[in-house]
Amino acid sequence: MPPAKPDWSAIDTILLDMDGTILDLAYDNWFWQEHIPEQVARARGVELPTIRDALQAQFDAAFGSLNWYCLDHWTRTLELDIATHKQASRHRVRPLDGALAAIEQARARGHAVWLVTNAHPLTLQIKLEQTGIAALFDALVSSHELDAPKEHAVFWERLQARLPHDPKRSLFVDDSLRVREAARRAGYPHVWAIARPDSRHPARPVDDGPAADRLADVLAG
Repeated sequence: MPPAKPDWSAIDTILLDMDGTILDLAYDNWFWQEHIPEQVARARGVELPTIRDALQAQFDAAFGSLNWYCLDHWTRTLELDIATHKQASRHRVRPLDGALAAIEQARARGHAVWLVTNAHPLTLQIKLEQTGIAALFDALVSSHELDAPKEHAVFWERLQARLPHDPKRSLFVDDSLRVREAARRAGYPHVWAIARPDSRHPARPVDDGPAADRLADVLAG
């Protein structure tokens, strides 16, 4: 059985994913699965089901790469100003229940807390401005700054060079299985999953390690 909570005596630094861990993935799922297909279909004058199939193939091809998260890539590929649509829909961005208070409590215990995200810098800027969460973190890192996504070993090597820390004394929380696996391979033993990243859906089964429905449950003292 996974432990009921992390062993805080063994942890100095907390590394947190953003989308699906701190912020509700409902926004991103709506944006990419509903809003963008509708906008592309309208711009091209074709039926929505046809566009959905074509976009899914393009998304699948980019999955796990930096392009998957890159607004510039999708603006070029889809011939649609993705950044403008992000700005126009920013009011939909919301924290997951209890996440922000939990981060504040972790900082009050004396832990350094870093935001470690695959989000494109412009996406990150929009979400930070919309939610005001930047002040909660001792450091903020986008994988685009390191030219590698969290799914790749080189990301973790460059993160260590950018912000020296002991992986063995760091807690990492993420909703992505591929990212969690990459973190473990990079030497992070304290890796937790968020099982309910999208508030519109029930918790997902997690079998790769310890998990909680909410970040608040992971960071509880």
